[in-house]
Amino acid sequence: MRLFKKKDQATLQHLDQCYSWKCDDWDDLINREGLHDYLLEKIKKLPRVDSSILNQSNFDPPINRQEVWAAGVTYLKSKEARMGESRKSGGDVFYDKVYDAPRPELFFKATLQRTVGTGDNVNIRKDSTWNVPEPELTLFINSNGNIQGYTVGNDMSSRSIEGENPLYLPQAKVFERCAALGPCLYIPQNPIDEEAEILMEIRRNENLMYKDRVRISRMKRTHTELVDYLFEECEFSHGVFLMTGTCLVPNDEFTLNVNDQIIISIDHIGTLVNNVSQLER
Repeated sequence: MRLFKKKDQATLQHLDQCYSWKCDDWDDLINREGLHDYLLEKIKKLPRVDSSILNQSNFDPPINRQEVWAAGVTYLKSKEARMGESRKSGGDVFYDKVYDAPRPELFFKATLQRTVGTGDNVNIRKDSTWNVPEPELTLFINSNGNIQGYTVGNDMSSRSIEGENPLYLPQAKVFERCAALGPCLYIPQNPIDEEAEILMEIRRNENLMYKDRVRISRMKRTHTELVDYLFEECEFSHGVFLMTGTCLVPNDEFTLNVNDQIIISIDHIGTLVNNVSQLER
């Protein structure tokens, strides 16, 4: 089943049927044990609505008071890209080590304030010369540390800033409209299929600039491993979203431009679409 958020309306798609209701507390709705079974029971008391309600081009990100965190260097290609961009500064050794280390790289990414949904704009930094999207399977984990759902994530990244010095990672990752989630929260009865694919396209003036895909099974670390480290010394009273890393990396000559379109799809979840903009002052 897929749960969509639009202002105070929640819409659930299940077995080709749609149900919609006013949701006064998104956090209370999603942050629970057995979310899949709870929603199955809930829709028994809800009237069906026309599925055309899902035809709109924009939805809110499926987040409210949750934080967004991210994992880095979880795919071999990501390790190689990070090492390449930081070699000149001597920082490449850190990415090499973390790929094989027991402890993963985890970092804070955003809250709702800096997170957008499908159909909205993501930003690139004006003080960065090399900007890329990072398409990532994103977990929703409840406050007890159990994975309840999945969404599509875009961890916007300023590669020139991170490559200059690994200590600049927060500036490379955290800025206005730096994260995108959507189009929905996918809530299966069992964990997502490991053979599910992530597909990313980047278009510029209707021209295809990049297209590639990868199976999530290519990730070195397991989802539960990342969750265990995230919850080791942190509590998340409303649950938390965790981006799990990327393996789709455009070549080193590519950087995003304003008005580029980023299209990220993950099997079973859906498609997240964002255009590129910059912060106006």
